[in-house]
Amino acid sequence: MSERPLCSISLDVDDLWSYMKIRGDQRWVERPSYLPKFLPMALDTLEEIGLRITFFVVGFDATVESNAEAMSSIVTRGHEVGNHSFEHESWLHLYSREQLTEEIIKAENAIAAVTGQRPRGFRGPGYSWSETLLEVLAARDYLYDASTLPTYLGPLARAYYFATAGKGMSKTPERKTLFGTFRDGLRPAGAYEWALRNGQSLLEIPVTTIPGIKAPFHFSYLLFLARKSEALAFGYLRTALAICRMAGVEPSFLLHPLDLMGADEAHELAFFPGMDLPSRRKRELFSKALRILAEDHTPVTMSAHASAIRARARLSRRVPDDAPAAVAPSAAR
Repeated sequence: MSERPLCSISLDVDDLWSYMKIRGDQRWVERPSYLPKFLPMALDTLEEIGLRITFFVVGFDATVESNAEAMSSIVTRGHEVGNHSFEHESWLHLYSREQLTEEIIKAENAIAAVTGQRPRGFRGPGYSWSETLLEVLAARDYLYDASTLPTYLGPLARAYYFATAGKGMSKTPERKTLFGTFRDGLRPAGAYEWALRNGQSLLEIPVTTIPGIKAPFHFSYLLFLARKSEALAFGYLRTALAICRMAGVEPSFLLHPLDLMGADEAHELAFFPGMDLPSRRKRELFSKALRILAEDHTPVTMSAHASAIRARARLSRRVPDDAPAAVAPSAAR
């Protein structure tokens, strides 16, 4: 390992309609979008900071003509694209093998067609995954999966979401494990290899949480703290990074569009936590957080991180343990 540990940075390109879909707002079928505005802004912001990251793209959005130029520029400006499913449903763990295969390939083809780059990594919406999903990814020669969030706080995050952004939303079977379960905190904070029961294997790079206590520190959590105190937010980030270094964990840091946009630019999502912060303020905090990450780490794309991990000593192996089993196709929709 080099003196400076690596830190992979990724952004889940969740569009307006996907937030509405998770919430149960039936207007999502009209596919309202902020991507033509968001993507150029995000790319410009990253250019100013001098970072290259991974954009996990939703396949449907890659098929929309008005997104084509911005989608293509992700790659032409030096970033990586990853697969974030085709329909962005946070209950992929309920999909059958046939549904998962169709979902992965359909998104993969759409993303490759518009960007010219075949995705090498996958992240499930809402940290949704199953062993069957991992098997499909391994069979399609994916370099890594990044769908897990090892934290004990998933049920609290779900309760908070239903009380705020999800107010009035029906708690359907598909949504009962939104953001995960308490047992997710038992998985490692650092990278490891899935040892699948069919004999395949796949590298897992979790969204990093603080080793030991497993508290999240991706940017959405920093924004929550920054609404109270900027010093608290960035003190928390520096502490999390210090604990990662002591534990030998190279972080993988997660971003979302709403980390850069407030209700002044996405007024339809004013109900969402943290949207009371104006866009300009969010971008100031965003730039500061990413510069802090770069102080003692070398920021890289997810694929670069995965390749470096693979080139090192043998990884710990883990058998998939607690992902819900897939159900029949009729029940998963």
